[in-house]
Amino acid sequence: MSLDNSSWRKTFVSYVLVAVVSVLITGLVFLHFAGDNHTFAATGAVTHEPASSAVDIQIAPSGQVAAQPSGYMLKSSIADIAERVGKAVVNIDTKRTVKVSPLPFGDLFYEFFGIRQQEISREVEVPAIASGFIVRTDGYVLTNNHVVEGAKEIVVTLADGRKFDGKIMGRDSRNDLAIVKIEAKNLPAVQLGDSDAIRPGDFAIAIGNPYGLQHTVTAGIISGLARSLDGDPSETGIYIQTDAAINRGNSGGPLINIDGRVVGINTAIIAQAQGLGFAVPVNVAKNVMDDLISGKKLTYPWIGVQLQDLTSELAEHFELREKHGAVVAYVYPDSPAEKAGLEGGDIIIRFGNTEIKNITMLQEEVRKRKAGDKVVIQVWRNKSYMLITVTLGEMPNE
Repeated sequence: MSLDNSSWRKTFVSYVLVAVVSVLITGLVFLHFAGDNHTFAATGAVTHEPASSAVDIQIAPSGQVAAQPSGYMLKSSIADIAERVGKAVVNIDTKRTVKVSPLPFGDLFYEFFGIRQQEISREVEVPAIASGFIVRTDGYVLTNNHVVEGAKEIVVTLADGRKFDGKIMGRDSRNDLAIVKIEAKNLPAVQLGDSDAIRPGDFAIAIGNPYGLQHTVTAGIISGLARSLDGDPSETGIYIQTDAAINRGNSGGPLINIDGRVVGINTAIIAQAQGLGFAVPVNVAKNVMDDLISGKKLTYPWIGVQLQDLTSELAEHFELREKHGAVVAYVYPDSPAEKAGLEGGDIIIRFGNTEIKNITMLQEEVRKRKAGDKVVIQVWRNKSYMLITVTLGEMPNE
């Protein structure tokens, strides 16, 4: 039986359309199931990814939880920590009175008119802003001593906006710490960490009130430890160095680790530098905090000597093999050093179990102890070593 051309074309077109539709349906079904592979993997279903796949599924060891992707974890952790710890960070506004002279050339004014600058000086009330953080739920705030020293008025503003008058309970001028009390209860308080456990490279988060920008959060790392702010910055000191941005107004605020615990009290910056901030280790604060809260007078350990670093020239002069130590330049009368038998010209090599590299290191070893502690000191005198036991005294007020 023969078909005309019109019927043949219709039949052919019908077959082609059926074939095309079948191919499209098959392709869509394949793509649907192939696209579900990552979802299954996320929910624990087993998939067969090729070895060259960009997805790298790692199995956590027994008893451990697999971490989130690092970018997500870091972002959420810092935000969560800032939100939680920030509730205990406060703004501290102070007013103090200082004397200023309206004369830019005070000495010349005295030379020509016989009137001294201080005779015409006037008192000016100077406001300042800083930070602090609540260490006890019944209203005790830790901050820097330089924030409140000499202040006639202290106003503490909580994260929720409430304002309270602050009262200084205790000050530690040597370590630049102070406790301020406000009359409030059931306040959020920070958790104190262990500053001896931190390492350079650990995350560091600062929360404070720089230039009045309340509850500013900055993040970085611990850049260094045992830094000195006195004399040669390369010498050993107590301060934590961080590159988390710290500015004026951050003083007294907390430096926090990635676990949300306070490891330092932000204290100082180098104004002409970038990323050079310093904090008092929180362990220093923990040593004196109870005394500050109770209003107890702080006492500092003291040997009673003036020192100078041992140079290579001095070591050669004293015929000392070691090229490090602290030279006793002067012994104060009736001091612990004099009572123990230390003399000018002695070179302190060891203090307790610690080898002394320089003056700052010796000062820090003394700082760690209390008045009344007995310490065995190794010294070099008259070309021989000696052991001398010193009972640390209480540092005089002047």
